[in-house]
Amino acid sequence: MATPEFIRTIRAHAGHQLLYLPGVTAVVLDDAGRVLLGRRADTGRWELPAGIAEPGEQPADVATREVQEETGVECVAERVVLVQAMPPITYPNGDVCQFMDTTFRCRATGGEARVNDEESLEVAWYALDALPPLGEEALLRIKQARSGGPTWFETMSER
Repeated sequence: MATPEFIRTIRAHAGHQLLYLPGVTAVVLDDAGRVLLGRRADTGRWELPAGIAEPGEQPADVATREVQEETGVECVAERVVLVQAMPPITYPNGDVCQFMDTTFRCRATGGEARVNDEESLEVAWYALDALPPLGEEALLRIKQARSGGPTWFETMSER
């Protein structure tokens, strides 16, 4: 993930200390019920499109912007499916971040799935019964997006 300029400015003063940041993840489904995934350039893992909100940017707008920037797919955010504090992450350069992630269920409306920036090696649509290896968090987000809506107790009991 490319580091936004506002975070570079904060890091110039804060050093590597923990930053608590707003993150957004998009579970994008097409008319066939497939989910959009990208294989990250930094880790090689398949993941859902995600990114950091810029100051003043609305979370749903972040979701649609990140999907378009990363994959070339246009979408609309339909609803929030999960809000959760993620565990802190220490990056190779020593920076520490913790994200408060808001996950949206999104519906594809146009564009063509493709690698659209330097953050991805591949981008593809996957049927739910043919997903590549995904982490537990991505699977939970997909499950919540396909359900009728989030419930705190259901989410917490799965942990």
